[in-house]
Amino acid sequence: MDYLPNFKEIIAHSPVVFTIGVAGDSGSGKTTFTNAIRQIFGPELLSTITLDDYHKYDREERRLRDITPLHPDANNLAQLETDIAQLKQGHPINKPVYNHSTGRFDPPVTFSPRKILILEGLHTLFTPRLLELMDFSIFVDPDKEVKYTWKRLRDMERRGYSSDQVTEEIVRREKDYETFIAPQRCDADAVIRIAPSKYGRQKGPERNVYSISLMQNRMRRTISDIDLNIDLYSLLSFHDEDFLIEFSTQFVNCAKMRSLTFDGEMNYETIRKLEKSIEHQTGVHPIAMFEGRKTVTATDIVQLILSWRIIHRRIFIRERA
Repeated sequence: MDYLPNFKEIIAHSPVVFTIGVAGDSGSGKTTFTNAIRQIFGPELLSTITLDDYHKYDREERRLRDITPLHPDANNLAQLETDIAQLKQGHPINKPVYNHSTGRFDPPVTFSPRKILILEGLHTLFTPRLLELMDFSIFVDPDKEVKYTWKRLRDMERRGYSSDQVTEEIVRREKDYETFIAPQRCDADAVIRIAPSKYGRQKGPERNVYSISLMQNRMRRTISDIDLNIDLYSLLSFHDEDFLIEFSTQFVNCAKMRSLTFDGEMNYETIRKLEKSIEHQTGVHPIAMFEGRKTVTATDIVQLILSWRIIHRRIFIRERA
């Protein structure tokens, strides 16, 4: 197969800092759905900032003020806007550091941007200026059942919270989530919805199997056709797991979006053909995220398709001197 010139090399020599903004509630899986783009481009070309570093108050101060980190007043959004603008110009910043283990701030660090910058947090798309600074935007939107299970596991295992503390935090945050975080769905290029699998709720925690919907606006330009191949012989002869693919039109708050939903598990060979197609059409190679695995989940498939959309957007970004 003949490839285009490797797009990784083009990015490496470009002056452009391409920003990917990922918004959503705490513990909603924001990092998961950019894992593919991280693996494809690697740490030499890609860096990440968590917006928790831009909290205005530490954990104890928030408790005393009775304010949650979801409220914009609890965050230094003006400093965030200034810092992202500097990073997009290729300039280093003095970045604050919030320590989740202690609930306090560590000393600031010098942060220099790489060619792709992922920004993950509660308010990534909250202001008009932040939206303007994002080249591609994502909102991750799990069902409450899924989100609260994930949050409980993460906060208890990695952040030292007790079960009662997590429950109290969930209740306190709900109003602010609906007021300040959820409306960002309207401005995202892609919305990812996560629900329990129709093949069994227990498959989520056991095998990371969920129903994943990737909702997007209509694409106006395309580099070429990308095929989602399904090998019918393999499917009818060797496939043991159940899976679903569904296309529909859904309304997301104020926008009508096209939704591609996957559920269950698929043979890896199905996705390998998609990987090869993306390699050929974008010039980004190698792409072999799931090599050696027998099956892949809906989460894996959506990661891969989302990475294609992100690469697609980057290809059409004009070079900024």
